[in-house]
Amino acid sequence: VLLALFISTPTATMASEETAPTGARGGLFGAGGRFKGGTDPIMEKFNESLSFDKRMWAQDIRGSIAYAKAINKCGIITDEECSQLVSGLEQVKAEWAAGKFVEKPGDEDIHTANERRLTEIIGAVGGKLHTGRSRNDQVATDTRLWAVEAERDILKDMATLLEAGAEFAEQHIDILMAGYTHLQPAQPIRFSHWLMSHMSALMRDAERLNDLIPRANRCPLGSGALAGNAFGVDREFLAAELGFDSVTPNSLDSVCDRDFVAEFLMWHALMLTHLSQFAEDLIITNMLKGVEMDDAYATGSSLMPQKKNPDALELLRGKAGMALGKAVGFTATLKGLPRAYNKDLQEDKVPLFEAVDTVKDCLAIATGVICTMRPQPKNLMKALCPEMLATDLADYLVRKGVPFRETHHISGACVRLAEESEVSIDTLTLEQLQNIDSRFEEDVMKVWDYEVSVERKSSIGGTAKASVKKQIDDCIAFAKTL
Repeated sequence: VLLALFISTPTATMASEETAPTGARGGLFGAGGRFKGGTDPIMEKFNESLSFDKRMWAQDIRGSIAYAKAINKCGIITDEECSQLVSGLEQVKAEWAAGKFVEKPGDEDIHTANERRLTEIIGAVGGKLHTGRSRNDQVATDTRLWAVEAERDILKDMATLLEAGAEFAEQHIDILMAGYTHLQPAQPIRFSHWLMSHMSALMRDAERLNDLIPRANRCPLGSGALAGNAFGVDREFLAAELGFDSVTPNSLDSVCDRDFVAEFLMWHALMLTHLSQFAEDLIITNMLKGVEMDDAYATGSSLMPQKKNPDALELLRGKAGMALGKAVGFTATLKGLPRAYNKDLQEDKVPLFEAVDTVKDCLAIATGVICTMRPQPKNLMKALCPEMLATDLADYLVRKGVPFRETHHISGACVRLAEESEVSIDTLTLEQLQNIDSRFEEDVMKVWDYEVSVERKSSIGGTAKASVKKQIDDCIAFAKTL
């Protein structure tokens, strides 16, 4: 029954020329060439990409202007024809910029739309633009241009976030808080030290993004469909015209290489993972009243009037999972592709565009959250407990020449005594401490000072004020290089 229904549908009928589907094929594949009939309207919708790849209209026109100059340079078109092509492309560019470009049926993608409009403007000369060029190398060029521009913009956004985070850390450098491992109180640290720990991860992300840009910024234009360009087009000229660092070395690889997309998707998954960790820390600290979120980044409840939910942070946390899905999904798409170009590669655009949009939104939100949140020093101090100074107690004996492995056990015995006595460790008397180890002296009572403990961690990267200040200065200096 299902087979009969399928066979009876117009889209599946083996039709004659008279009953063939009447969908448009556009200027490239009109009837009379390779194809004698139109496409199934469902296939048109399934196949088209203009609805999303028109975001690359500017890059497509840039590439076409450069290519017109290149085929003029090697004698394929005259100076006059080149001038006509460039002038027409500039007019198409102006229409897009003004929001006046009119899309028409048959505009399968941004490349065919621009070429169709160019030919309407300047006539048959427009048909010479594609000489020796394929949409395979054309789309690879457009996507690389778009991606590199987006990545450079993201680096600027990251610089803004890093500077904001570092400056906020400096403003609150005197605040102490509890540091955790395994979500258990561990040692006292500075609030600014905690914040700079997240800035450090984002600095690595910025370094990684900087590292991948040169691999993306290579010019595939002039590779043709797969075998290369038959007219001796100067690819190095094209690369220079378009601002690429170099040309891709192999034409087969050039048209199907989407490593630069996969790399960015993997990068954005890791960067958003770091933002997710930052958000989770803040969600917990906000719950404990250690930090108050600004109203601008919180929402209420439709039922409970008292609620102030950290939705901005929860969304930052949620975006990381979706980002990982995009990275894994696109890599799976690439996994089974033979050389060279295959239409599967059209599926690179939506995840790339969405990833860029998500990254920029998340960086803006994270910057806003940092700039407007209000640390609550008294509440942060409440999370500190004397047991967090047990390591300092062990270090006290280390400074008297006792091996650390021994002092670790001695300090642990002091913690156990306090627990069994149901008292805080800092209330143990000198006599009680000396009963555990006679090398404790009266100055041991100075151990129970959080500020002293923090200031002792003065090595590079530590939580002492001078060390944190260096981290802040280094972060700001790094951000200015982006």
